[in-house]
Amino acid sequence: MANFDIGLPPGVLAAPTTAAGVAFTEGPACDVKGNLYFTDIVNNRILVLDAEAKYYRVFRSPSGRANGLLFDAQGRLLACEGNEFCPNDGNRRITRTNLTTGAVEVLTDRYDGKRYNAPNDIAACSNGQLFFTDPCYWDRSTMELDHDSVYRIDLDGTVTRVLTQPQIQRPNGIALSPDEKTLYLVDSCPIANGHRKIWSFDLASDGTLSHQKLVIDFAPGRGGDGMCVDSQGTLYIAAGVSHARSANETNEVLPGVYAVRPDGILLGRIPVFEDVITNCTWGGADLRTLYITAGKTVYQVRVDVPGWVVHRQPVSV
Repeated sequence: MANFDIGLPPGVLAAPTTAAGVAFTEGPACDVKGNLYFTDIVNNRILVLDAEAKYYRVFRSPSGRANGLLFDAQGRLLACEGNEFCPNDGNRRITRTNLTTGAVEVLTDRYDGKRYNAPNDIAACSNGQLFFTDPCYWDRSTMELDHDSVYRIDLDGTVTRVLTQPQIQRPNGIALSPDEKTLYLVDSCPIANGHRKIWSFDLASDGTLSHQKLVIDFAPGRGGDGMCVDSQGTLYIAAGVSHARSANETNEVLPGVYAVRPDGILLGRIPVFEDVITNCTWGGADLRTLYITAGKTVYQVRVDVPGWVVHRQPVSV
């Protein structure tokens, strides 16, 4: 049998690199009927994978360069409309869509009179409070704000900046514990010595954060992107790459969804054989289907422990 573990053929100067991306799936969120909403940032659209028909359709195009999606406690679709993969044509705002009426409400599009950088991900409390991240990973010359921060939206619409530098570097994914007493944050900054950390914060009923703690550090590999939490409090974090993107982000963290206990104990990795893995969410009638967005693909895998989302209660197993 031939030895297939060999190098490049003669005359080939280097391994192939990506010339163009035809899709960039992100922001998965399932509604109460089991339909999976997810974003395709490159093509500026939100797609829906119908639970019964098993095909996807376009829900909204253009989407304002939507990234992270989530359903709030009332089943309304929250969207982080960003500003990536584009010549500055993103809406840079947070919107809420009533799926029954189709009405779209802009919750916030500015802070201190300046446009957001590129809203990325969002978490929703059962009391109606929202937390969202606003990093800039694309073209930092478009930034009107001079910081990458995390914000809280209160029920009266007031927006408060709750985290910023130097406490964190570049916030990305965000999620809550099932008892809503802990806020988890991905802090992933792809520069030399940049954070590749997952933080936890105590969350008070009034929305204030305290007691920042390190959960896990993915450095020097590619850090986390999006994440979700199951009904027992285990974090599922999308992270890693197969091929180092730079000297600052090695392939020491392989692509997959990493299951991590709140105390930082790594339980295992669900492998995903595609760069770049971006996010994950819970779905299925029993909340035991984990959907994973990665590059041009959406994956699914079954688990024993049900997930947790604010607009649904898990089915006992």
